[in-house]
Amino acid sequence: MNLTRTLCEGAVRAALAEDVGSGDATTLAVVPEHLVTTALLQTREACVCAGLPVAEAVFRELDPEIRFEALVREGQKCRAGETLARVTGRARAILTGERTALNFIQRLSGIATMARRYVEAVGTHSARILDTRKTTPGLRLLEKYAVAAGGATNHRIGLFDRVMIKDNHRELAALGGPGGIRRAVKACRDQYPRLEVEVEADTLDDVREAVAAGADYILLDNMSDAEMGEAVKLVRGRSLTEASGGITLERIPAIAALGVDFISVGALTHSVRSVDIGLDIETPRPTDPHFA
Repeated sequence: MNLTRTLCEGAVRAALAEDVGSGDATTLAVVPEHLVTTALLQTREACVCAGLPVAEAVFRELDPEIRFEALVREGQKCRAGETLARVTGRARAILTGERTALNFIQRLSGIATMARRYVEAVGTHSARILDTRKTTPGLRLLEKYAVAAGGATNHRIGLFDRVMIKDNHRELAALGGPGGIRRAVKACRDQYPRLEVEVEADTLDDVREAVAAGADYILLDNMSDAEMGEAVKLVRGRSLTEASGGITLERIPAIAALGVDFISVGALTHSVRSVDIGLDIETPRPTDPHFA
């Protein structure tokens, strides 16, 4: 998942419109118009950094001549107290954009940090950690970018880029009971032949039927470790397996050892605590020829 200029600008403009409205009243009243300053973005705690390009886009939207110097890489582990970036430009723009920039980078770094913990918990096993669609509305692509920065893997982006047949689909389409999975897979392949097909399996019988139907992926939903281990044996590599439901960091080593191909974790995006990152003024400078 890459951050495009269009993606950054769209998210930034919406956020600034929400926060700034008709103007930053305090800054406009207190801070001289031509005052130039340098500020530092610093993390107060250890983290995996993600979102610096979005923070830069915030400041550039407010002052196109801003100088933004990233001092760490996206996806880099940072220690508490480390300076992530230096921003130099008109003080009004820096103060007006401060909270919006921090909101983005704190949230995205929180996601990247959590993703890295899950990835590291897999250890030497081959299972890959996946995100889900449990994202903040309007921020999905940014949050999935942060997941990738943390070293995890993006699942489908939305409802359009992979078929996922869940029990509710089968229920509403009157495809319950024996043969329902097979019929559902066929219907999806007939209408969307270019899309991969994933089937949610609640039981080992569902797993058997999904394999027989030729599903590309089988989601092992809320199964015990013993059930997932048996499912992997049943599949024998004919489909890719994904553990899902009730996944915690503590369970990752044991689940990864079962031989599943993927482990999807909604908590990467829906239950993340933002990293504590601050912006501190380094040097106020009344004049600077570059910004005259």
